Amino acid sequence: MTELTISLETGSDRPLYEQIYNHIKTEILDGGLPFQERLPSTRKLAQYLQVSRSTVDMAYEQLLSEGYIESAPCRGYFVSELDGIYKSVAKETEEARTAEVKKEHYRFDFSPNGVDLDSFPHNAWRKLSRVVLQDDEKELFMLGEPAGELELRSTIAAHLHQSRGVNCLPEQVVVGAGTDYLLMLLQAVFGEKRSIAMENPTYKKAYQVLENLGNSMQVIDMDRSGMNVKKLEASGAEIAYVMPSHQYPLGTVMPIKRRLELLKWADGSKERYIIEDDYDSEFRYKGKPIPALQGYDNHGKVIYIGTFSKSIAPAIRVSYLVLPEKLLRCYKERGTVFSSTVSRVDQRIVAGFLKEGYYERHLNKMRAVYKNRHDVLLEGLKEIPGIEISGENAGVHLLVCFQNGRTEGEACALAKKAGIQVYGLSGYYVREKEETHTVILGYANLKEEAIREAVGLLKDVWRE
Repeated sequence: MTELTISLETGSDRPLYEQIYNHIKTEILDGGLPFQERLPSTRKLAQYLQVSRSTVDMAYEQLLSEGYIESAPCRGYFVSELDGIYKSVAKETEEARTAEVKKEHYRFDFSPNGVDLDSFPHNAWRKLSRVVLQDDEKELFMLGEPAGELELRSTIAAHLHQSRGVNCLPEQVVVGAGTDYLLMLLQAVFGEKRSIAMENPTYKKAYQVLENLGNSMQVIDMDRSGMNVKKLEASGAEIAYVMPSHQYPLGTVMPIKRRLELLKWADGSKERYIIEDDYDSEFRYKGKPIPALQGYDNHGKVIYIGTFSKSIAPAIRVSYLVLPEKLLRCYKERGTVFSSTVSRVDQRIVAGFLKEGYYERHLNKMRAVYKNRHDVLLEGLKEIPGIEISGENAGVHLLVCFQNGRTEGEACALAKKAGIQVYGLSGYYVREKEETHTVILGYANLKEEAIREAVGLLKDVWRE
């Protein structure tokens, strides 16, 4: 250690050497300076604190005499090992840290938020990283455009049009690190707090972000087709946040009739908008891909949100907004003060990943991987009597509803006994709700062999 920051009060009645002594003593007792930590030399500490060397010498001599520090010839001063207080403090600190990180261990975790990291395209990513960094392009390490690199935005716009039927220009695309950041940015674009309606149950993190930003939040119960438009109208909300292609967590796919009703609701006022979260739309195992709601919008009412977190990896942190023309003007007025939160290097890599066909090949591979796991899970669950399965054929999770009166809490407890973690549906409701009879099983992070073994155990405990 060459520096030790100490706030010295030059006008105090206490001598400077005493202030230095008290600070170092307190740090040692609190564990801030651990056993055998080397202290700065008296000369260096005096220079750093801009005091005389004799002042530091006096402080060190007092610490030496009391046994808080020890001197090693030709090496310097070190913190002594203290019995009693120091060990007690260190032990308490260690126990507190252990308690914080302690987490129950399960043999199998059916997390609906899991991804298969073993299938990450390491070779393609390394190749693209080398290509991006091989040129000595100094500008790459400067701040780029607030909305993101034009190359990436153009690539995303083309990809969304081809794969999701989204109609947009590159200038309408805004890149950001995660959906939560984009929602905060969208708040700045709106310029004021709004009344926002979300489906119930829903993606609670988005709800919490929007609520913490001061918006008035409404929850609209769902029917078989999605958000109930009549209840939406009655709520007085200005913005509807929906997941029409694969609702999370119920897995509902919004039919065309309900989509048109929702667009008609948005057309009812110039202040109304729809936020379309195209969650898990990449993974569909039966039937044709369902176009995004944005593609049906002819009046600039839909704000489209997408991400590469599930299709590539969560750590990539590349998500995007597609803004309608009116809100694009608001973004240019109020949103461009926020710099892009995704590094330009990562943006270039993702752009190359899309442009050179790696993304399409990776998606095809992951669809096959997840479909196999989906089919294995579905096949095994169908052998369990007294349950109803829903939300299948898309996404990376499905729902199991118990028809025999078993609650989600009972189902989770039985699964826990077998070393398996499943998730109750009630945790996704915004307002307090009585315990449901439904649990959620995600399968992205479990291989086929693990799914078979886990379902075999669930058969035993859930038949009880």
